[in-house]
Amino acid sequence: MKKSLLVAVAVLTAAGPIATSAAMAQPRDREVRESRRELREERRELRDERHDARRDGVVTPRERRAIERDRQDVREARRELRFDRRRAETWRDRAEWRAYRGDRQGYWYAPGYGYRPYMRSYAWRRGAYVPRAYRSYYVQDPYYYGLRAPPRGHRWVYADGNFVLMALATGLIAEVVSNGW
Repeated sequence: MKKSLLVAVAVLTAAGPIATSAAMAQPRDREVRESRRELREERRELRDERHDARRDGVVTPRERRAIERDRQDVREARRELRFDRRRAETWRDRAEWRAYRGDRQGYWYAPGYGYRPYMRSYAWRRGAYVPRAYRSYYVQDPYYYGLRAPPRGHRWVYADGNFVLMALATGLIAEVVSNGW
């Protein structure tokens, strides 16, 4: 019974990414909710079995192996469910990055926003202006990066591997810490 239930959960979670159209989104959400519910029930049953075995005080090696196998099945089902949730339209699925390890050439990582393309031939120097595309990438904790506190009306911005002290009103660059990341 448990094996067939886990197989059904695995099939549902594996078949989920196939249906990616907007029309299929609602049934897929329902399937994911059902998979989660079934997974919770399996975990609850497994916990009850372990509790009963401990309370009885006698657990044969065969029962212990069966419980451990069930735990591994539940773990695998949870792992597959997490994988399905993470499969979004992100940089992971882009053809130009397939099977490539390391830095993404031509892109920089904007914390909380993902990879963004570099603005080519832009020099970060004092007296220049920060482009609008970079003005929202504030450094939340400058002390963590070894930066001083920004003066009133200024914020530290992370741009292209550099920390830039920018005037909030105008975007004027007051200071640049190169290769700060």
